[in-house]
Amino acid sequence: MQIAGSYQYPSMDFVIYGKPAAEAVREEAERLDARRVYLIVSRTLNTKTDEIEKIRKGLGDRYAVTFDGIPQHTTRDAVVETARHAREAGADLIVAIGGGSVVDAAKIVPMCMEHEIFDARGLDGYETTPQRRFGQFRAPKVRMIAIPSTLSGGEYNSGALVTDTSRKLKQIFNHPLMMPRTIILDPAITRYTPEKLWLGSGTRAMDHGIEALCSIRPNALVNAVCLQGLRYLHEGLLRTREAPDDVQARTNCQLGSWMSAFGLQARVPMGASHAIGHVLGGTCDVPHYFCTAVMMPSVLRYNRPATGAAQQAIATALGAPGAEASDAFASFIAKLGLPRRLAEVGVSEDRFEVIGKNAMLSIFTRANPQPIREPRDIIEILKLAA
Repeated sequence: MQIAGSYQYPSMDFVIYGKPAAEAVREEAERLDARRVYLIVSRTLNTKTDEIEKIRKGLGDRYAVTFDGIPQHTTRDAVVETARHAREAGADLIVAIGGGSVVDAAKIVPMCMEHEIFDARGLDGYETTPQRRFGQFRAPKVRMIAIPSTLSGGEYNSGALVTDTSRKLKQIFNHPLMMPRTIILDPAITRYTPEKLWLGSGTRAMDHGIEALCSIRPNALVNAVCLQGLRYLHEGLLRTREAPDDVQARTNCQLGSWMSAFGLQARVPMGASHAIGHVLGGTCDVPHYFCTAVMMPSVLRYNRPATGAAQQAIATALGAPGAEASDAFASFIAKLGLPRRLAEVGVSEDRFEVIGKNAMLSIFTRANPQPIREPRDIIEILKLAA
């Protein structure tokens, strides 16, 4: 049993659920006395549904501008362009409505506004490295609210993943006040999320919970909450695949994503699945929501010598008590119909060397429970997933 540890509460105000997003956003804008609310949104939600228009109408004269041009993997160019646009609009509150790329952009945009970073190279020196946990950002004057349409759960931590396309490298930028002030969970927003994205992003949320449970620095609250999160997601994802209109199952998935992210909130160190997943996205263009599906069974196998007890609890949460956690997760992925091998997402063995090299730059690699000392250790994990 873990008998020592710590829990750090994040710099946020609320998680709101059980209320329509438009109503919750209006109330939050009023509470924060925001006069120029800038929306960073999913293009699909903006152009093919009426969900964004409901929010605009709910804000009334507090609404400023909508921007829907954030690409997958949240590029530096898009971030600085959005920051300039928001600055020109006089934004005093940012609201993100969409998936992980939109939420990551909304985290870093206030920092770009604060430091007047309107050129992609201006972000150099602010990224998180193994030697520097937080970028040297000042506290931002503008904060953000997140309304996620997927399940990855990145909104529950203060880091943003931004891709430097000139180097094909995804980097982390972090400051405690990049955390959303409020997160609003509305299952109605998720009805338009494509099935593979919904299911795959749910496995990304599970990644947070699994790596927290296996972490070198866990704690009692995180362990209990993450296990419940895994149970919610395991049941909810299977149910929503069978019945996409099941609102309660969608709500349970959102709650599971929140609970699975408790380790991120407490800054419990993540491990190799996060490190490799970031490189697969930034370097190899693998959709972020497929990374856990193809990598987690292999990461669990690699980490088994150091995380035996945690993996037993994980297998039980996945409905397979007594089984190997790696096998239980692989079976679950098969039931969801998601890709299971690197070859299925276009990553061949000739990319393993560069993946190993780039993954060694991650803060998460050094925190993996089974030590990773050099690129060939990463390649060993990759070969298990080939």
